[in-house]
Amino acid sequence: MKRIAVVMVLALVAVGCGVPRPERTGNYAPVVVPSETFADDLAVLEKHGGVIVLSDATGQAQVAVVPAFQGRVMTSTAEGPGGMSFGWINRELLLSAKTLQHINPFGGEDRFWMGPEGGQFSIFFAKDSPFDLEHWFTPAAIDTKYFNLVSRTATSALFQQRFQLVNYSGTKFDVDVRRQIRLLGADEAWNRLGLAPMLGARLVAFESVNTITNAGKEPWQKDTGLLSIWILGMFNPSPKTTVVIPLKSEKASDLSPAAAPVKDDYFGKVPPDRLVIKDTTAYFSADGKCRSKIGVGPKFVKPVMGSYDAANHVLTIVQFTLPPDAKDYVNSMWKIQDDPYAGDVANSYNDGPPAPGAKPLGPFYELESSSPAAALAPGQSLEHTHRTIHLRGGEQDLDAIARKVLGMGLKDITTALPQKAK
Repeated sequence: MKRIAVVMVLALVAVGCGVPRPERTGNYAPVVVPSETFADDLAVLEKHGGVIVLSDATGQAQVAVVPAFQGRVMTSTAEGPGGMSFGWINRELLLSAKTLQHINPFGGEDRFWMGPEGGQFSIFFAKDSPFDLEHWFTPAAIDTKYFNLVSRTATSALFQQRFQLVNYSGTKFDVDVRRQIRLLGADEAWNRLGLAPMLGARLVAFESVNTITNAGKEPWQKDTGLLSIWILGMFNPSPKTTVVIPLKSEKASDLSPAAAPVKDDYFGKVPPDRLVIKDTTAYFSADGKCRSKIGVGPKFVKPVMGSYDAANHVLTIVQFTLPPDAKDYVNSMWKIQDDPYAGDVANSYNDGPPAPGAKPLGPFYELESSSPAAALAPGQSLEHTHRTIHLRGGEQDLDAIARKVLGMGLKDITTALPQKAK
């Protein structure tokens, strides 16, 4: 079992770009492969401890939530049970019924994690252990622990759990978590986008409202380590998927290479044909063919990011809480850090083979957001909301939505990266 776990972790943290997979093709409303439908994903999930399905009155917008995976949103659809399933699900691991040692990457569009991952205040490494694969473990509380269902309606589910975490420096945290999953109605979703409804675009929108409370007797302080809420969404890649992250700047020089508005060296520097910063936007390849990750800190981040899958005509928008004065975000780099609160607010990860010819973990890509570091007194709480909206439809409507929400049109997105401009 240990060998299996280490192999799985190697896929999570190794560096490198592998051999490209055959390209999938498709136009608007393509024939969906049966194994990728929402109904088929539900069948897999129901064999692994049960699933809660949230649905609107029409039955078209649906969301699948699994309590056993910390109240995780596993997948969603805008087109009913036979429609496209938007979340990436690790079918192989789910159907194996195995429990891995270092992490159980089941997948899911909105999963609850906590940071920091690395550094002197890490909750993934035990006290004084080296920062290497063999000593990296995802806390059970955010990996295998069941979250209790407190209440549910047709469009929402509330979960709760309490646990203790210990960081690398030996600080103990008693944490109470409340996590509400909400399926948004169409009117609310369009309002969140700042647009009038467009009949040519089908959508599903949901959000997680995540609250952590200091359930202990001692305050959480910067000098002994702080925690953060970390929400990660895992999605199905395609050769024509590009992540879009709008950047904030006060002057043009803010976004120059010297200013480094985007961190791009998590797993080795991202190749230049896979990350382009143009005007006030970062474009990042999400094709599932090259393991790489980027991040944006509080100085440059806006409370929105997204992606466009031109193969399947899917525009994904992620919105998240961004307190205007927050500056301290936990740093997850795997080393003792000079500044443990110089971390990212928004991240995107692209999966790929850990070495040429090797099998990728997914493949998948991720859109992630984090709360500020939580300096909480006993009984005090911090809340972080992460919202996901998928839209599928004609290019004219999707183009108008992208321009309004992300600040650029579909042509800008599909031609931003050199390999996608061909």
